[in-house]
Amino acid sequence: MESAGTIAARLGFATGRLEPGAMNFQEPIGGLIERIARALERLAPLPPRKPDFDRAAAFIWQAEPEAFLPVANVNRVPLSLLKGIDRMRDVLLDNTVRFAQGLPANNALLWGARGMGKSSLAKAVHAAVSREAKSQAGALKLVEIHREDIGTLPRCLAHLREAKGSRFILFCDDLSFEAPDTSYKSLKAVLEGGIEGRPEHVLFYATSNRRHLMPREMLENERSTAITPSEAVEEKVSLSDRFGLWIGFHNCSQDGYLDMVRGYAEYYRLRIADEELQREALAWALGRGARSGRVAFQYIQDLAGRLGVRLDGMSER
Repeated sequence: MESAGTIAARLGFATGRLEPGAMNFQEPIGGLIERIARALERLAPLPPRKPDFDRAAAFIWQAEPEAFLPVANVNRVPLSLLKGIDRMRDVLLDNTVRFAQGLPANNALLWGARGMGKSSLAKAVHAAVSREAKSQAGALKLVEIHREDIGTLPRCLAHLREAKGSRFILFCDDLSFEAPDTSYKSLKAVLEGGIEGRPEHVLFYATSNRRHLMPREMLENERSTAITPSEAVEEKVSLSDRFGLWIGFHNCSQDGYLDMVRGYAEYYRLRIADEELQREALAWALGRGARSGRVAFQYIQDLAGRLGVRLDGMSER
């Protein structure tokens, strides 16, 4: 029978991990076993660790190498600060509460005007529900998947499918697809229609400036070049149909914009006369050529800087 040293040497030479003369045949058997184990690990890497979703309330999906990165402080604002989107807030909040309670709920697409609080609403609703609505089906977690990683969505769901002690909102911000991109087909199969489908304890929320997630010229090009235009367009549009909730966001009025500004100013205790606040905020919006929640907060940041006030608490909750 061959000695342990001879076996280890053969293993090292066969795998290309050891050079001739690298083995010490007089070393203790424990050292040889350890070297053999390391060589085997290099040949067959251990599978990725099982995600620990108890580490945080929110995570970011990392495709390579596969991992769920915990987020200690989520960048979000309190739900009460989101002004002018009451109807959208109520619809998404009700849907999320039902999901957290283990009841049927729909995937949601938040689409429309830029800067009107689509992603802020998704994150604020998660915070409110996970904190106040005690889920009887497990903790409610938020998992963000980046737009460029949508093609890895089936792999992400494979991990979430096994984590049945929690419920997950899988969130993708600013989701859209261009002409050469075919990763939307993976999303279609996951949302509905695939042989496995979406796990019962996973919900998908996405934001987009486009209702059908694709540029208008892309759809028009399909109409003009396809042999059967209607079928080609339907194949593209059917992706957005897989979201049970379409929640539209539109540009706000001047009064709505000023309500947002006042809400921020009151929350951060910025001492400024209302007349001056209104005049400055309107001038700021005119300079940006838009009125939105994003523009309102950008003005508040400028005002707070001039007043020497720190805007603490944006990553709370």
